[in-house]
Amino acid sequence: MNTSFTYKDSGVDIEAGDNLVEKIKPFAKKTIRPEVLAGIGGFGAMFEIGSKYKNPVLVSGTDGVGTKLKLAFQLNKHDTIGIDLVAMSVNDILVQGAEPLFFLDYFACGKLDVDTAASVIQGIAKGCEESGCSLVGGETAEMPGMYVAGEYDLAGFAVGVVERNKIIDGNNIMPGDVILGLESSGFHSNGYSLVRKVISQTNLDLNSEYAPNQSWGEAILAPTKLYVKPILELLQQVQINGMSHITGGGITGNLPRVFPSHLAPQISLAALPKVKLFTWLQQMANLTSQQMLETFNCGIGYTVIIPKSAVATAEALFTKFKIKTYKIGEVIYKNKLDIEYI
Repeated sequence: MNTSFTYKDSGVDIEAGDNLVEKIKPFAKKTIRPEVLAGIGGFGAMFEIGSKYKNPVLVSGTDGVGTKLKLAFQLNKHDTIGIDLVAMSVNDILVQGAEPLFFLDYFACGKLDVDTAASVIQGIAKGCEESGCSLVGGETAEMPGMYVAGEYDLAGFAVGVVERNKIIDGNNIMPGDVILGLESSGFHSNGYSLVRKVISQTNLDLNSEYAPNQSWGEAILAPTKLYVKPILELLQQVQINGMSHITGGGITGNLPRVFPSHLAPQISLAALPKVKLFTWLQQMANLTSQQMLETFNCGIGYTVIIPKSAVATAEALFTKFKIKTYKIGEVIYKNKLDIEYI
């Protein structure tokens, strides 16, 4: 057989990949911190911690955005899913008091669509910029036959730093501390397999109005809220004894993770926000309140556990950042349950 085949004939377009790199460089450049010694285009990115920290501890996290991607494909909306990707990792490492330093992404597809990929990565860069961390690199993998046409997958990796003596590990949580909940922007990036099932079963028109100037599709696809800048500022003002990022497993699964074994959160169900998205989902899926709490953030995307004396300062700071807060509970001595609802 004398027939010859090129890599492009097999479905991999190297030129498209090169074009994407050139297209995303301006987005990435806007995120670069002074500590970055080498960025997009090299084999590895270099980052200098510098003299700001006396005893630095690196904190790392990785995540994806799950089946929320399916809705992005369905709505052909790719400009905010990258924000989700960044938020899921930087909000996680923030829990231990870490300042996010840099981020890398992994974008995989069957056939590279440069415009779609650039839109996704522009969202990643926006999330990095809003978090004060640098987008220092990533990987674009074009793998024919691995993915359905028009679809892709994402993963993200964040690295942050915290002074060793300022690590927040929950050991300073005390009975009587207040649990302050920070509003979410919606489902964030969890529970979308169930959300999509409900959309399908109820034939919800995603283009219909959810709120003035917002469709149901836009509300359901709203990007995960980034809490980095307000939390880093709050750390300079008050004592924070513990924090939680409310992701998969909901309030029930995430809040107790930061508590010492002899203490537990006592949560007032009446104090949780009433959000149309969650009320709709609970009714359509016929879920109990316990099932909702075990699966979704229920309007609370992040919690800070602080002394009562710090609440007024914290509320004022979050108001400055236009983030609604809710005093959802307090810390009690543990009886039998990991979390007590009242």
